[in-house]
Amino acid sequence: MKRYLFSTFLIIFSIRCSVAEPKNTALAKPAANAPAAANAAAEPKGATIPIEAGGPADTVRAFYKLLRDKKFREAFFLTNLRPAIEGLTETELKDFSLDFEAIAGSIPAEIEINGEIVTGDQATVTANLPNDDGDKNEIQTIKLNKENGIWIIMTADQEAAKKIREQGKNYFYNLRIETHEEEARNMLERISKAELAHSLQNGGACTDMQTLIAAGLLPPDIATSASTGYNYVINLAGDKRSYTATATPAEYGKSGKLSFLLKPDGKGISRVTSKDNGGKPLTK
Repeated sequence: MKRYLFSTFLIIFSIRCSVAEPKNTALAKPAANAPAAANAAAEPKGATIPIEAGGPADTVRAFYKLLRDKKFREAFFLTNLRPAIEGLTETELKDFSLDFEAIAGSIPAEIEINGEIVTGDQATVTANLPNDDGDKNEIQTIKLNKENGIWIIMTADQEAAKKIREQGKNYFYNLRIETHEEEARNMLERISKAELAHSLQNGGACTDMQTLIAAGLLPPDIATSASTGYNYVINLAGDKRSYTATATPAEYGKSGKLSFLLKPDGKGISRVTSKDNGGKPLTK
């Protein structure tokens, strides 16, 4: 299962956009010689363009270095996530250490920055970075705005930035809950498919979670709440011809609020329902 907070929405991967050919070529600093496709396949080798101290490219380089060095507060201060991070105490910041450290571990020692376009108080920087799956490097575009003379990386769009300003430090907590809940629903749907696959191969018999994990039908981390934030349980009928499954917040109000239930409807089709049940398993 994907890491629950930033691998899908923020920080490294959300600050990227699809790369378009620069329209203002007079301001562009092109990559050195090699075409984009070759750069995408290559390992980062450091900057291939001149970098001005305090400029957009320098800000991007500093951001990734701080992340890699696990100086998370300093890194996020270079982005429009600052309102969500500056109110967190050190203890609260540690609540997200699992997410932050997973990100830090994916950042290469050298970030290959190969383009910079500046138009007034806006800029884009292109860099060779790991893709969303982390299995190869691709040319990515990072947007920045200049505010009070300082370049700020736009990690969130306008709608999300407004929400960040309104919610402050609660933004990360709310986002974690929303993401956990979405993944809990998706995981129960995955359990439904896994049970169907198993029953088709075993004369209609359903089975327990460990058997589904061993068969490669479910991911191993479903067995604990460490990365999922939810406790998953499969309840088999006595004859093993049917089952129900639940997903319950490991820490109600912190890792999630909704409890989920997977059970067959009147037509035998498994459906997922949810309710704020105060952190207790949903049974009806």
